[in-house]
Amino acid sequence: MRTAVKSGLKRLLGRTGFDIVRSTNNRGGVDDFLPFEATMRAARSAGMSVGDYLDEVMNGTPGATQSTIDELRALGVFAADPKTVLEIGPGSGRYLEKTLKECSPGRYEIYETAAPWADYLVDTFKVVAQPTSGNSLAPTPDGSVDLVQAHKVFNTVTFLSASRYFFEMARVARPGGRIVFDVMTETCLAPATMRDWATKGGAGHDSYPAAMPRQACVDLFATLGCNLEASFSAPMGFASTEVLVLRKGD
Repeated sequence: MRTAVKSGLKRLLGRTGFDIVRSTNNRGGVDDFLPFEATMRAARSAGMSVGDYLDEVMNGTPGATQSTIDELRALGVFAADPKTVLEIGPGSGRYLEKTLKECSPGRYEIYETAAPWADYLVDTFKVVAQPTSGNSLAPTPDGSVDLVQAHKVFNTVTFLSASRYFFEMARVARPGGRIVFDVMTETCLAPATMRDWATKGGAGHDSYPAAMPRQACVDLFATLGCNLEASFSAPMGFASTEVLVLRKGD
């Protein structure tokens, strides 16, 4: 049954060989990659949550989301008991849902351009959906967020969009707060992996995935008062992405 559902949805998405990703700009919302109604039907038919369906059936990486959450827990990200969380591009909410099982923030803000998914997350998890331009967190005040995160986002947007978000993430993080995001750095791009992307990447989405130099990220955030605490590899389709965990100075 899961095989049939997976096959049908993949034909609908037309994205053979790609991880399920989202866009956080108005030139292409999550519906372009992950249609709301079709995905919800497929998950229900498989008897799974949306997040587990994406990991296990669509992406073929069972437990991938949970493994990232487990790593963040081990690093003490949730032990800090964040009172305010902000997530960029939550899409289906697979990281959001698992984050809420680890901590109980009084406020959880999301920036998601795909209205059906944003509405679903607001209704299901009672989060606050902020208006978004695709590269700004303008509605959120300076230094007001304990945990700023983005998962499987910055490998799907342009260099400029990612860079603008980086400045905004540092702005809204409170002193002592954490910033967590993943990027496809050079550590994820061994020659064999590059060959895999070149030969297995889906047609029609040549802008995905987008690479970002690791040191450029670390150096930029350092100038913004945010220092790298840890990093680890996370699955992304048949390859991987690197998760960076930074802390804003007091």
